[in-house]
Amino acid sequence: MTTYPVPVTDRRDRARSDAPVRRRPPLTRLFLGEREDARWLRPAFWALLALTAVLYLWDLSVSGYANSFYAAAVQAGTKSWTAFFFGSLDPSNFITVDKPPASLWVMVLSARLFGFSSTSLLLPQALMAVGTVALVWGTVRRTLARLGSTTAGVGGLLAGLVVAATPAAALMFRFDNPDALLVFLMTAGAYATVRALPRGSWRWLALAGVALGFAFLTKMLQGLLVLPAFGLVYLVAARTSWPRRIVGLLIAAVSLVVAAGWWVLAVALWPADARPYIGGSTNDTVLDLVFGYNGLGRIFGGSGNGGGGGATGGTAGSSFGGATGLDRLFSSEMGLEISWLLPAALIALVLGLVVVGRRRLADPARAGLVLWGGWLLVTGLVFSYMSGTIHPYYTVALTPAIAGLVGTGGALLWHARHRTTGRLGLAAMTGATAAWSWCLLNENPDWLPWLRWLVLAGGLLSAALIVIGSVPQLRRLVAVGVLVGTLCGLTGTTAYAVVTTTVGHSGSIPSVGPAGTSGGMGGMPGGTNGPGGSAAGTGDDSSDSGDSGTQGGPGGTPPSGADGGQPPAMPGGTTEDGTTGDGTNASGSGTSLPSDSSDGGSRTGGGMGGGASTSSALEELLRSTDTTWSAAVGGSQSAAQLELDTDTAVMAIGGWSSDPTPTLAEFQADVAAGRIGYYIASGTGGGTGGGMGGGSSTASAIAEWVAANYDATTVGGQTVYDLGAGG
Repeated sequence: MTTYPVPVTDRRDRARSDAPVRRRPPLTRLFLGEREDARWLRPAFWALLALTAVLYLWDLSVSGYANSFYAAAVQAGTKSWTAFFFGSLDPSNFITVDKPPASLWVMVLSARLFGFSSTSLLLPQALMAVGTVALVWGTVRRTLARLGSTTAGVGGLLAGLVVAATPAAALMFRFDNPDALLVFLMTAGAYATVRALPRGSWRWLALAGVALGFAFLTKMLQGLLVLPAFGLVYLVAARTSWPRRIVGLLIAAVSLVVAAGWWVLAVALWPADARPYIGGSTNDTVLDLVFGYNGLGRIFGGSGNGGGGGATGGTAGSSFGGATGLDRLFSSEMGLEISWLLPAALIALVLGLVVVGRRRLADPARAGLVLWGGWLLVTGLVFSYMSGTIHPYYTVALTPAIAGLVGTGGALLWHARHRTTGRLGLAAMTGATAAWSWCLLNENPDWLPWLRWLVLAGGLLSAALIVIGSVPQLRRLVAVGVLVGTLCGLTGTTAYAVVTTTVGHSGSIPSVGPAGTSGGMGGMPGGTNGPGGSAAGTGDDSSDSGDSGTQGGPGGTPPSGADGGQPPAMPGGTTEDGTTGDGTNASGSGTSLPSDSSDGGSRTGGGMGGGASTSSALEELLRSTDTTWSAAVGGSQSAAQLELDTDTAVMAIGGWSSDPTPTLAEFQADVAAGRIGYYIASGTGGGTGGGMGGGSSTASAIAEWVAANYDATTVGGQTVYDLGAGG
């Protein structure tokens, strides 16, 4: 009789066989699987990874530098190891980005290895998609091992395919925001947690803690939203004694604190005058980011988070998440990015738990449902009700959970297809997915208009076949219905994901779907604006000021104030977002993407981060400087674009979210010491807009002092002050 623990693999329990099975050599096993596996299972896995790699790597540079805010920080890291360590926006280390630097570290290392370019910048992100697919496959496969190698393998393949076919993943794993690394690390933590269960391994659990620690260094508290699910699964499902479970959780907690805290401690101990200002904080500390701007402020509002749906009651089509509530994840851009298979995942969670029924508490399949279900419910509820800043692309963090539930629950229901619960569950998953996909596709009725009807008809027909298969003589129809239903259910989300990869994305709030799409979302709960926010073409000189789709940045506040109004005028007759009083662009250079980006249709989804390129005259002027900072400009967004265009260090007054730096006295001291070449008044950014910490008054005071003491000139349509000419 076999006793627990047994290795949780995708092979059947050896005790069920009269003769032992001789295992293949490790390398052969890696590519072909175990001898008792179906011959096609492991090659199908490698084919899935290959298809994911092709989809996510193809034409990777179509988005250019994507979000110039993070691209500039990567460029800075290739020039200065100090900038690399702190995540500085500029190589002269004036201020950091408003997030921890872990995601930048990966991109900087790629850029140092291959040279800084759009491709080297985004290559790690795309490879993380492949890694996430593999980790989800491995996690689901292990939790389903007792159902047999074929069922477990198919469940893992389905889960991995769902990850690759989710539009939010297709968007963010080809973009330079931190979310790609965040999702990869959380998925790695889930895999390590499942590996820890069979023998209560504290080593694997410690690795899970390390993964979540670095997830914290990627996007702070969002990386810890999965912690309750991981802890609960180990506590109830680890095959070891209760004291050892408690010890294992304590070891994991210590591992997490060490992995997350070493950088925080290093920054705290580093002399403040020898490092950059911590962007997004009010007091130049990382802890202020943790509990304020990037932490509780996101959930409850305030602390520089002045634009969430709960705070403004914003529309679901805005660059924020819309009004709070359970329907938020199904509304507008959020719905298009993540909700395609969300109904199926919820059905799989509930009915999957029914199917496992009275199995022992530590059953691996039940553990898988609890892990993915806890991840989905905790993160989904936080996203649904958080009142601070939230953008639709945050929902990419739900992708592994939805995929895991579809793969795990679907396999459990298939295994129980001889029962009414199993058949009705499969029919419900298929029918709900078809109906909801029709609703989502119907919001872009001019894009592949036949597709939504194909998905609906095929899905409902499949559900009917599964139900009809309850008749003993027609049981084979269940398999036909499940196969056709799976294909139809994945068609809508896959099509939307594929088209998302073909479109160039810029700015800080990218959106999914085909280029140039528009239309009302009024047919969806809470929706009024077009799917995906506004679509931006090229060569358009119009200002985005005041549009709901232009608020915020990489998690920041609206640069011109939370009300989205016109920013205050700067010396030289231009507003802070680079527009003149009549809304035209003041740079005189149009709104083209960086030089290595596509000139095809670009979907910015609103926001900034792919701002207007710099005029050649201004580029030449800044490149001719030999000062610490070639120029100073209001806001990180303007500084980032100038850095990318001129390959020089630019001081971002006020940072991203109206940070209280530099003070007027500090700025005057830098000018007197000859560390700043020019002051540019007609840039975009948040230096004088609303925000926290008094950045508005500080930047305004600097602008007034410069205008009062230096002569203004016009370079490439922008107002420039030569700070070396004497005041």
